[in-house]
Amino acid sequence: MRSSLLSGLTTRGTSFLTAGAATILAGLLLGTRALLSVGVVLILLPLFARLAAGRSRYRLGCTRSISPPRVPAGQTATVTLRLENASRLPTGLMLAEDSVPYALGTRPRYVLDGIERGGARELSYPLRSDLRGKFEIGPLEIRIADAFGVVELGRSFSSRTTFVVTPRLVGLPRTFSSSNWAGDGDGMTRTTAAAGEDDVIPRSYRDGDELRRVHWRSTARYGELMVRREEQRWKNRALVFLDSRRIAHTGTGMASSFEFAVSTAASIGVHLARQGLDGQLITDTGAFDSGGIFEDVLLDSLAVIKASSQRDLTTGLTGLRTADGGLIVAVTGQLTAADARQLAATRRDQCQGIAVILAVSSWADQPGGNRAAGPAGGTAVPAGSGPPDPAAAEAPRPVMVTHEETAEAEGILRNAGWRVISVDSATPLAAAWQQLPRFADRPVPVGGAYAPGTAGEAAPSPEGGR
Repeated sequence: MRSSLLSGLTTRGTSFLTAGAATILAGLLLGTRALLSVGVVLILLPLFARLAAGRSRYRLGCTRSISPPRVPAGQTATVTLRLENASRLPTGLMLAEDSVPYALGTRPRYVLDGIERGGARELSYPLRSDLRGKFEIGPLEIRIADAFGVVELGRSFSSRTTFVVTPRLVGLPRTFSSSNWAGDGDGMTRTTAAAGEDDVIPRSYRDGDELRRVHWRSTARYGELMVRREEQRWKNRALVFLDSRRIAHTGTGMASSFEFAVSTAASIGVHLARQGLDGQLITDTGAFDSGGIFEDVLLDSLAVIKASSQRDLTTGLTGLRTADGGLIVAVTGQLTAADARQLAATRRDQCQGIAVILAVSSWADQPGGNRAAGPAGGTAVPAGSGPPDPAAAEAPRPVMVTHEETAEAEGILRNAGWRVISVDSATPLAAAWQQLPRFADRPVPVGGAYAPGTAGEAAPSPEGGR
């Protein structure tokens, strides 16, 4: 009972008890009744205040809202707290402190004179993070003091609110190719069917094409297998593939090529979603759950993604091949020629493929962050504010890929009909994305092989423009 009465006393309350005991001792030694009376009052005041505070049954309610509940890294959200007093007594002096993770800054604290019976108070504070992740905000802790400031009782609410910080998003310009990957009207596909045999637009045969689509007259004319394109379809669906292998990236913190890749995948995915495309996120570890709205699932997944320990892209590319067809956007780190061949084979004939290949070496040993990547610079840690992943220290170093091998990988993808853009740490993502119109929708013959067209060039058909 003694310890319960003394618990909650402030420094002032403890000082009152000490002073009261000293005064009573002095009164006894000096035989002065006045000192004894003062000492008794000094001791009883904090004890009665503690007893009254303990018997007070304050019924307080707390609600918390975050607007918006999900923001890109570097942007600010607003937290609003509403405290309601549902008891019959007004509260005393209150100190309110909301719990936030260390990565989001210091805890906000507020001093309230008190809340009248049936009254309410609203508190708000900004919340900003340069780190992506999912953070738990709360619980709110309050400390109620009596009128004399000698007793302070602490109480805590149990409610917590999830705050999601997504990768940094970059606004991407609309390219002329945007109209090619979306269907018309409310339908999910658009078919470019030919009106007749003379209107067929053939192209070179690729592995996986059906023999019934071979255009024999063009085959005889060009001396190689040519197939018809009249059954080609563009689906209102996008498959965003992210190469998250730790060995395929370099750099640390804000200068990490992995964080730039995550930001790039998020920016492109949101860009496509806002143009009306549904989609799915796939990484080298496999496909993510596609249930729900594409943009929401994409951002929530990329908010907490971490670099993987995979050595190759086999698992992810298998998921890419088995997923429903559509536009494929691949964001890769260091890419070998073998990786490029596997990736190129995932593009089905009726789908377009876009590859964003990072020049990973330009991110190596950059202090503090991405120099000129603008809003596309990544965040400092993969997710949350916890300790670093111990697997990162044991992971092998990035596989060094030569410039010649990278150029070969780009050539393999281009020859397979992919649009390829290469991005280094000094190139803003929006500027790199703007380069897409420089590449034609399909290859044009160059010296017997097929390579992408250049800016301003139409892609002539082997039939002489038909």
